[in-house]
Amino acid sequence: MAAPVFSVREIPFSYSGSWFGISYVVAAHEYADDLHLVSHQTGMHPILRFVPTVGGARVTTTVRATPSRLTWTSDEGRVDLAYERDDTIRLRGRGLGMRVTAAEPLLTPFSGTYLYRDPVDGSHVFTSYESGRRYRVTVLTGGPADAVGVERLGSGERGLHLPGDDGEPWEIAVEELDGGRPPYVASAGFDQIAASVETEFSAFADAVAPWRTLGTPAAEQAAYVLWSATVRPAGFVRRPAVLMSKHWMDKVWSWDHCFNALALAEGLPELAWDQFQVPFDHQDEAGGLPDSVTHSEVLYNFVKPPIHGWALGRLRERLPRDLDRAALTQVYGQLEAWTNFWLTARRAPGEELAHYHHGNDSGWDNATTFDPGHVIQTADLAAFLVLQMRELAGLAGELGRDDDAAAWRRAADRMCTGLLETLWTGDRFQTREAGSGRTWTSASLLDVMAIVLGPALSTERRAALVRRIKEHLTPYGLASEPISSGEYRSDGYWRGPIWAPSTVLVEDGLRRGGFAELADEVSARFRALCEKSGFAENFDAGTGAPLRDRAYTWTASGYLILAEAYERRRAPR
Repeated sequence: MAAPVFSVREIPFSYSGSWFGISYVVAAHEYADDLHLVSHQTGMHPILRFVPTVGGARVTTTVRATPSRLTWTSDEGRVDLAYERDDTIRLRGRGLGMRVTAAEPLLTPFSGTYLYRDPVDGSHVFTSYESGRRYRVTVLTGGPADAVGVERLGSGERGLHLPGDDGEPWEIAVEELDGGRPPYVASAGFDQIAASVETEFSAFADAVAPWRTLGTPAAEQAAYVLWSATVRPAGFVRRPAVLMSKHWMDKVWSWDHCFNALALAEGLPELAWDQFQVPFDHQDEAGGLPDSVTHSEVLYNFVKPPIHGWALGRLRERLPRDLDRAALTQVYGQLEAWTNFWLTARRAPGEELAHYHHGNDSGWDNATTFDPGHVIQTADLAAFLVLQMRELAGLAGELGRDDDAAAWRRAADRMCTGLLETLWTGDRFQTREAGSGRTWTSASLLDVMAIVLGPALSTERRAALVRRIKEHLTPYGLASEPISSGEYRSDGYWRGPIWAPSTVLVEDGLRRGGFAELADEVSARFRALCEKSGFAENFDAGTGAPLRDRAYTWTASGYLILAEAYERRRAPR
């Protein structure tokens, strides 16, 4: 299939392994007029600004992006940009010039970006206080470049200008440097490096979505979102990792990684396993997982829901070969510690059910479930722990730990009984405040997430949950709060919009619980939504409009998971 063409306003132009991208997005919800090189080390920082010019003046251009090439074009000419490797880009122009300037004016000698000319090789180097890296610009052809602000402290523009007015081609290389490096030497010609990237991405797409057809037209773009958001090991990220986004949501949160692992599992099992393991690299002494991990910080102020037992079971179904004994032993220990965290640190004395401290712990930060209180016992948490303990029982059995397997089965049964006795009202699950025992119900989709238990729930209870799930189904998918609810907000985060993780979890529970027709409908509507509106953080449930960050990997992964299953179901047997 032809390489996808995408808007750089929606999806950053980047390269697998790189810690920077080329984007208009320079802060949370803030778009610049020009494309920037944006670093994601030590946080999100716009470093360099790219301004196409004619006769030295800024000119309006059309910007086009494919996985291998970013292009500015006007009547006068064009500039192309491609990645040579994960820390180096090349720019080539003819007829159009380009100003490459520091993104922020220098406010003091100790902030912003400093520019100097390196007497060793004649290159110009931008030193960024924010990212802690240097960005070396080497002119390959068409020089010398006009430089301004060299060795200047304080305010004022600093950068280079490649005029391009004489009709002769020019070309530069821009490298992100962690330390000392010999003078730049090109590895290949521009067209060769662009062709190499095209080949690399095609191989990735073929591995991740070999099943794609005209019936799943967004598969290659979804693959690009994952591929381009991948970073090499650096800082606290100890293995190749897929960030949530190379916009402002540039972290790995301790449940989004599960969906990315599932999407990668069949075609790239090693990379998939790395995704599952990223948060476990920072598991604390109590067994808790961090809220998030990124290059320069690991946060433990919140956790995320224990969907990891559910995810591990689905992951093993998708991996082309099963885990060896060493990997089984490792993941059993990790999952055991994570489960015990909930059973000790998050379970009050005498209680059977664990509790959340805040909506952020559930992943559903501001869902209406939490309006009356935040330290609460919920059906979704109990259901995830039941699944996790059953997964542990299975792992223990495989490892020959029969006593542990029996103990985990008993613990799962007790929690399932506690869930039903404490939170089931007869036609729905309620929420209970830990400590006081006060209970309430809400209209949030979170309240029906126990559908993930599938056949472990009685037919009557599944049917009751399905009736409530249908109340959330709009033409575009499952609203996190029904449109009919007085608390519904079109851009209310978890108070209305459609999300990928809840969609994948509900669809899986419905299918395993015997409601295949409804599962098919949930899948079809979400896939159509992504094909229309891309891979946004979430979507307006009433219009299908994309909201907030527009390049979310768990949304792309959700599409790939559902699209693959759809293609498999309709493939000739």
